[in-house]
Amino acid sequence: MLMFRERRSVVPTLRGWAISVLNEAGAIRECEEHGWTQDRGDPHARERAFDAARQDPPAGVAPEAAAVAIAEVLDSTGDTCPECPPENLV
Repeated sequence: MLMFRERRSVVPTLRGWAISVLNEAGAIRECEEHGWTQDRGDPHARERAFDAARQDPPAGVAPEAAAVAIAEVLDSTGDTCPECPPENLV
């Protein structure tokens, strides 16, 4: 007899959630070639991400903790991909 197990929902880490929120807000992007996240330097997108974190944090996470997670991801994200060659260094 074939039995089905209930699929567990995928619960991302708080960092993964923060990356998702930042990506949806347009504050970060992913290097197409290497996959590194890059800060787009858009202050309006950053503010949208912080607003989203405070207004709709993940279940069981305080709004302040969600905003801290957003800030930590931004602090650890550069504006260039470390694997891409520098453009026009002159």
